[in-house]
Amino acid sequence: MKMKDFNSSSDLIGQNAIKIISNVGFSVFVFSVLTFTVIAITYQPPDPWESSRTLTRVFTEVSNATFQMDNSVVKTGEDKTGGCDDTRLVNCSARGVLMAIKKFNVKRFKSIVFLEYQTPVNGSKPNECDVSWKFRNKKEKSWRKYRDFRRFRLGYGENCAYKVVGAKGWHSGVNAKRPRSQSQVNATQKGEMSKISTSFHDDQINDTIPVMGSGSAFRNGKHLYYSRGGDYCKNMNHYIWSLLCALGEAQYLNRTFVIDLSICLSSKHTSSNQDEDGKDFRFYFDFDHLKETASIVEEQEFLKDWKQFDKNHKKKIPVRKVKTYKVTPMQLKNDKSTIIWRQFDKPEPENYWYRVCENQAANYIKRPWQSLWKSKRLMNIVSEISGQMDWDYDAVHVIRGEKAQNKAMWPNLNEDTSPESLVSKLQGVIQPWRNLYVATNEPFYNYFDRLRTLYKVHLLDDYKELWGDKSEWYNETMVLTGGRAVGFDGYMRAEVDTEVLYRAKLRVETFYNLTKDCKDGIHTC
Repeated sequence: MKMKDFNSSSDLIGQNAIKIISNVGFSVFVFSVLTFTVIAITYQPPDPWESSRTLTRVFTEVSNATFQMDNSVVKTGEDKTGGCDDTRLVNCSARGVLMAIKKFNVKRFKSIVFLEYQTPVNGSKPNECDVSWKFRNKKEKSWRKYRDFRRFRLGYGENCAYKVVGAKGWHSGVNAKRPRSQSQVNATQKGEMSKISTSFHDDQINDTIPVMGSGSAFRNGKHLYYSRGGDYCKNMNHYIWSLLCALGEAQYLNRTFVIDLSICLSSKHTSSNQDEDGKDFRFYFDFDHLKETASIVEEQEFLKDWKQFDKNHKKKIPVRKVKTYKVTPMQLKNDKSTIIWRQFDKPEPENYWYRVCENQAANYIKRPWQSLWKSKRLMNIVSEISGQMDWDYDAVHVIRGEKAQNKAMWPNLNEDTSPESLVSKLQGVIQPWRNLYVATNEPFYNYFDRLRTLYKVHLLDDYKELWGDKSEWYNETMVLTGGRAVGFDGYMRAEVDTEVLYRAKLRVETFYNLTKDCKDGIHTC
């Protein structure tokens, strides 16, 4: 009986437990349903079509089937960051640095063609970069390149791009200046050129004298040889006119011209007022360019090979000697001799080289003006002077000297080029405080002081360090002479003055601008 009652109690407890669990489960289910219902009622997801009008427009709009560029800007993670960090270091080797410098240069130097840039290097401060480049002035007709290296201060512009915020002047980027060549280093180590200061050689200058080669090459060649005539020690214009005649005849005859590199400089161009012998052709003219554009051989090399050939062979070199200019190039056209030797032994003016190209010969001989360029060394000085004025200058050509003293031929020149007249005439032409370069043969340096009250006056003598004993020009001309110093003579000054004048933005000439006198004297206009 008792056992039966115990079992009945146990059944009641189990049933109650099942009811409780069922009630709890049902309550959880009801609560979950209520929660989901509340969320479903209150949650409103964004309408991808924004409105019914948008939906209607999408399905009714007629679009062009042609492909169109998507010009929208796609932004990624880095675009979400904050502004530029102006304190970060400038990476000079970054491509953006060079692009910023190129953009700055093109905008600032409109008269320059920039040809080659080197990779920028660090300057003296964290935000500075030094860079070098090669360039050419637009007013120069040759293809020759020049070199500059400057220092730039950089910052950051829009979109964190590099921009130039400041630039220093000509040759300021010393860290971008190339090192000396190995040949110069070796020469210094051997004690050679001990009196010559450190120089940086222009790799576009090649003054080496070409070697003729073997004896058979000499025998099979065809040469035109001019002996010295009355042109020697004449003024440089006379020399050039005669030399180009000789080169023109050599081209006409299809022969190699034998050139004498020794020049006698006329007293007109010397400080001693006397003719000066022993000047080197390469001081004044571009020998490398002449070698490239004309068939030439240097005289001493030619005579040495000629002598050597005759010494080693029983049969001598065939030579035709021509004793007068009256034997025309046309008469020599079919001559088979190895050497045509023109001799100028008659008195002046019968012994001038240029007489060969006169009369009927002028119709056949074309002077190769394109072969004769000014010395690259002198042109480097021209670029240096122009560059120091940032290529932003005006110029006036003031001719005085002998012409100003010869009142019979130029009656007004002296007065028209006086300091007072210059101030009066230039005021209406050149803006105040411009860089004004004065190209002149006036020997008195202070003659132009009146102009300094109106302009930033520059004279050639302001740049004496460019040919001084520590200059690149001085060092390289010393190499040509075997260590003998070379003076910066009157013709060199005239060449540099003229070229700086031509590069000016505004040019004022003596004749036709400053004076009514004729350039070649009275009654010649």
